[in-house]
Amino acid sequence: MRKYLHLIVCLLSIAGYAQNVKFEGTIKDSTGVPLEMANIMAINQETKAMDSYAITNDAGRFQLVLKANTSYTIKASYIGFNAFEETVKTGTTAISRAIALREGIDLQGVQIVKEMPVTIKGDTIVYNADSFKNGTERKLEDVLKKLPGVEVNADGEIEVEGKKVQKVMVEGKDFFDGDTKIATKNIPADALDKIQVLRNYNEVSNLKGLENNEENVALNIKLKEGKKNFWFGEMMAGIGAGHKEDRHILNPKLFYYNPKYSVNVIGNLNNIGELPLTMQDYFKFSGGFKNMMRKGGTNFNVSSNDLGILGLRNNRAKEIDVKFGAANFSYNPSKAWTISGFSIFSANKTDLETNSRTVRTDKLPDGTSATVTEERQELTRQKTNLGMLKLSSSYVPSDKVHFDYDGFFKISDQKESNSVFSSLLDDIYTNKKQKPFSINQNLNYYYTLNNKNVFAFELQHLYQEEDPFYNANLKLQPFQLSGYLPGQNRNDVTQNRFVKTNKADAKFDYYYMLTPKSNINVTVGNTYSHQNFNSNIFQILDNGNTNNLTDPQNNNEVNYTFNDVFVGLHYKFITGKFTFNPGFSLHSYTMNNQQLNSEFKNDFVRVLPDFYALYQIKKSETLTYNFSLANNFTDISKVAEGYVFSNYNSLFSGNKMLENSLSQVHSLRYFKYNMFNFENIFANITYTRQTDAVKSKAFFDGVNQVSSSVNMNSAFADESFSASANYGRSFWRYYKASVGGNFNWSKNNNIRVFQGGVEETQTTDSYTQNYNVKLATNFKRIPNIELGYGFTKNDFFSDTFFVDSPSVTLEYYFLDAFSFTSDYTFYHNRNKDNTINNEYDFLNASLIYQKKDSKWEYKLSATNLLNTTSLNDSSFSQLGGSSSFSQYIIQPRYIILSLKYNL
Repeated sequence: MRKYLHLIVCLLSIAGYAQNVKFEGTIKDSTGVPLEMANIMAINQETKAMDSYAITNDAGRFQLVLKANTSYTIKASYIGFNAFEETVKTGTTAISRAIALREGIDLQGVQIVKEMPVTIKGDTIVYNADSFKNGTERKLEDVLKKLPGVEVNADGEIEVEGKKVQKVMVEGKDFFDGDTKIATKNIPADALDKIQVLRNYNEVSNLKGLENNEENVALNIKLKEGKKNFWFGEMMAGIGAGHKEDRHILNPKLFYYNPKYSVNVIGNLNNIGELPLTMQDYFKFSGGFKNMMRKGGTNFNVSSNDLGILGLRNNRAKEIDVKFGAANFSYNPSKAWTISGFSIFSANKTDLETNSRTVRTDKLPDGTSATVTEERQELTRQKTNLGMLKLSSSYVPSDKVHFDYDGFFKISDQKESNSVFSSLLDDIYTNKKQKPFSINQNLNYYYTLNNKNVFAFELQHLYQEEDPFYNANLKLQPFQLSGYLPGQNRNDVTQNRFVKTNKADAKFDYYYMLTPKSNINVTVGNTYSHQNFNSNIFQILDNGNTNNLTDPQNNNEVNYTFNDVFVGLHYKFITGKFTFNPGFSLHSYTMNNQQLNSEFKNDFVRVLPDFYALYQIKKSETLTYNFSLANNFTDISKVAEGYVFSNYNSLFSGNKMLENSLSQVHSLRYFKYNMFNFENIFANITYTRQTDAVKSKAFFDGVNQVSSSVNMNSAFADESFSASANYGRSFWRYYKASVGGNFNWSKNNNIRVFQGGVEETQTTDSYTQNYNVKLATNFKRIPNIELGYGFTKNDFFSDTFFVDSPSVTLEYYFLDAFSFTSDYTFYHNRNKDNTINNEYDFLNASLIYQKKDSKWEYKLSATNLLNTTSLNDSSFSQLGGSSSFSQYIIQPRYIILSLKYNL
């Protein structure tokens, strides 16, 4: 019934606009040339409110939707021209006007620009935050979701015009190194004045225009005057009711900004599942370090040797207890020098309960097939302490010199205990723990000699230690390990590992401007990595004694060195609406690994081309093509030949003779943003082909597997194709709609080993499709609604899964003090054969009371009101072609009463 009422409200709102009239026309200069991006607005003379606004398109056209039989002041402006103002009284029929602006500047014109909800200046889009608020907004993400062309996903990632925002700044200063998740969830909405979208962003002004920055987007938040030079923020505390256990939340946030320094402090203590920083956020938090070798043509990434303790998604948790603290600062000793940094600490206790069903169908060499099905019930308890610290210094004495240094430290203490009951392996108990540590340092120097010559030097160093410990206690031991003593009541096996990495990247770039529209870039660089890998396996006997498995196959003592010296040449030029940037890099590679009293060395030289092209169809319409040929190298984890436990039923050994793989990537991207009707369109297709890929050679015995790494024959290339598209627009000022979808196909090759040593190349295909549609309103005085629908199809090698997910969100600000928000999502999961078919839904709601100009806020919120007990997901493994369907027990219904004081 509620869904029908929401729909009726929306239809009535639309019907109310049937009595409106259009005011349309063109804005040109005195010679008749159309003015693109000119501003025009209509001020209601009775209410003094701005009822409508528009920005002209490339033909100078505009369109306003006004109330019938109403008097308006029409104002138009364009940078460098005198403002236009006219009084118009609407009737019941459309009005057309041709407006001519004359060159010149006046104060009135400047004022009009400031009042506009949206303005554009070059590559910068400026949104006036108050123009999009309806009173229910509490955080930055609530405002961003209402801006035309802007989207915020559930993980706090911001997309503008289909491009992910890479950095968020406040008053030009990095907010926790630009992390979008922390910014969207914590910056208060009432502090926002302007939101600036910085397109083609490059934080080093020396390189502006020299590199291809069309995909780079950043946000800069301008604060209201009352929030500068004063502490602002909030102190919030809440307690829970309606559950057998006590629930609580304590969430202080303090901010201070002035031109010389800024301070941000955030804390969060709760056991209601609110996560300021997820485990996935921790891993992807790079500290702002960029991939400085992205143009080099070499992919050598240090893989994580963690045990997957933090790989589980926290929204699938049965219980979460969070302690979080973070501080960020920026200080300017002088105009040229900035010192900044942040520290983050997070301590989580997490309980998970999962039920899963995994199916694998093997096609045997004799032409028959065999199906293996396993059902698991798992209970997991995790305890993690995570810490990050970054210190930065940036010195920019002039537009010719830029020097900066960053030091980024990460440390954690992670523990996990897990109990599993398997329909095939009986009961299993595992323990994992690790204390990884890393230091990443970055030194950059940029120098502009003159308008013809620019120099850039970048140096980055990574030092990392990892010490994963794994213990499995099984009733059935699935592997034949040399030296292992059978006949024990329980099979208690443990492995210690220690991995140390030293990696340095150095790159020198020289740019020479041939003409104002062309330059040559010469690059000289080097990547050097040295790693040590040690591991050993031992058995704990029933009597408590230790049996060390000393055979070489159960131990590792490996040294691995990788070196890449390269020189690159690129030529960038602009001709008409086209930008081209072809180039190539010449590499000399050396790889050397030492283990088991032997050495394997590989040296070779390779040329790797790349190509970039941009077609600037219009100011806000582009078509971009990228091509790259790259060498991909593994790190030490794939070359260590001694056995390593991937899991209690998975044993892996590396291959010291591994060579590189070669991948070619083609991508084509179309983008259009029309400010005339706030229409945004983007589409992207990417094709990747990888030859000689490092893949798995695996023997399966039921659900147990022993695998190693091999280079696939070049005749069996891995391929993938992905396509995505989205269309969105705002209309009638109060409505925002979008429709989008994406498609992913991948073909992967691995080698299967069957009984008797028979080997076969196994090719698996998987297809994933996602489609979504949204319609939202943003009124000031009546309830707002957002309707959404999502559909997902996962067509895996061994099964096909479907998910339908309609959703409804309601927002209402009323009586100048109350804010009500509610969101409902329904999920229907099923597979092709209908052997899996289940439904579940989530309903959340909150009611907030805060008088105008009062510092106190009272909030009653409810999470999972329908008390849904679990959610579902499906996954696919290319190795073996197995598909899994999982059920995750989640947190129950919480009702929280909280009190907040706004500073």
